[in-house]
Amino acid sequence: MKFIVSLLLTALLSFVSGLYLPWWGIAVAAFLVAVVIPLKHGIAFIAGFAGVFLLWGGLAWWIDAANNSILSKKIALVLPLGGSIVLLILITAFFGALVAGFAALAGSYLRKLVVE
Repeated sequence: MKFIVSLLLTALLSFVSGLYLPWWGIAVAAFLVAVVIPLKHGIAFIAGFAGVFLLWGGLAWWIDAANNSILSKKIALVLPLGGSIVLLILITAFFGALVAGFAALAGSYLRKLVVE
């Protein structure tokens, strides 16, 4: 249950931080959630990773669908992706998820350091 709450709270706070902060606001959100909600270190990483992966993947797909893939087709051709828009969205979500996952891991370690 704490895993699902952590995942959803990470995604929600990351979305809100994206409205007011630069892209790295996802790290702040994942860090704070991991400090507040006690999870094992690996589970905290997975919760932060999955929360932002789903958020950024969904947002990238939504933005891409809203503009008929005009920009993503061009970027997928410039990068060595073989013109795959789906792969571009997955890579975008993966890099955001890595940032959030490591921030959640750091928050989990900080919680262990302070509480125990």
